[in-house]
Amino acid sequence: MHIIITDAWLAKSKALHLSGLKLALTGVLASLLLMLGAVAAYHWVFLHGVRQGWPGFESVARIVTQGEVDSKDLYMRENLSAMARKLGEMQARMMQIQSLGERVAGLAGMKPEEFKALPGSGGALVSGREPTLDELMKAMDQLDRASGAGVDWLTVIESRLFDQRIQQTLVPTEEPVSGGRIGSPFGFRIDPITGRTALHTGLDFPADIGTPIVAAAGGVVVVQDLHPAYGNMVEIDHGNNIITRYGHTSKVFVKKGDIVKRGQKIAEVGSTGRSTGPHLHFEVWVSGVVQDPARFLAAGETLAAAQLVQPGPRRKP
Repeated sequence: MHIIITDAWLAKSKALHLSGLKLALTGVLASLLLMLGAVAAYHWVFLHGVRQGWPGFESVARIVTQGEVDSKDLYMRENLSAMARKLGEMQARMMQIQSLGERVAGLAGMKPEEFKALPGSGGALVSGREPTLDELMKAMDQLDRASGAGVDWLTVIESRLFDQRIQQTLVPTEEPVSGGRIGSPFGFRIDPITGRTALHTGLDFPADIGTPIVAAAGGVVVVQDLHPAYGNMVEIDHGNNIITRYGHTSKVFVKKGDIVKRGQKIAEVGSTGRSTGPHLHFEVWVSGVVQDPARFLAAGETLAAAQLVQPGPRRKP
């Protein structure tokens, strides 16, 4: 195919020779350009018509976008269903936490009925519509408030249990000489030195010299001195007006002002002071009145036995 191009201004002409392949490529290129132009024009006219509200364009826009709207609606419903299931699982877990909190509150000596993070609910299952987004948001807000209240209440319970544990560690229930037998008990007896009836104000634990002596409870050493009757003596203040006294020791490993823990070695058995042989003289004072230490040690044994037989968590069948 021959094409002659003539330029009248320059009085020139130019001949183009197009083969069949070039002619086909030219036609394809022209068709593509025409299609792109038509699509661009349609898109511009369609958008302009929808924005300007031209008659007929709104219905066409609804038809064109209906598939997209349906797809988004399906996606939203699926997500709402997933959120509803997750919310149900969270509520069930919250009920389990509430039940556990009630039991722990009872152990802490608090009223279990006060631990009500979620109100009771139930009833027969009747299928209905899927929850809306607003309903899910309200339910999640309620769950969030309930979980916050539950955390606050569990914090109170933890604090109460911690206080109880501290109180237990400050009560002299630990045997000061491990496995030691008791010699002279608390009460009136024949004094081994004078041979007369006298009040024995503590418990005697006969043991070899050098046998470890441990603190019956945690506290602060308030006295560490050489006493004419008690010999090398240690006194520990446990708070709540409770003081323990350890007498006739051979060696002392604490000093006044030291903080000691329950079961910590504080001295060794000896026979210093008014003593007829190696032993520990152990006393308990409450509000300035001497008490029978055996009652405190028996309470410690009872507590230890209760902890040993306490049942563990139930296993699911």
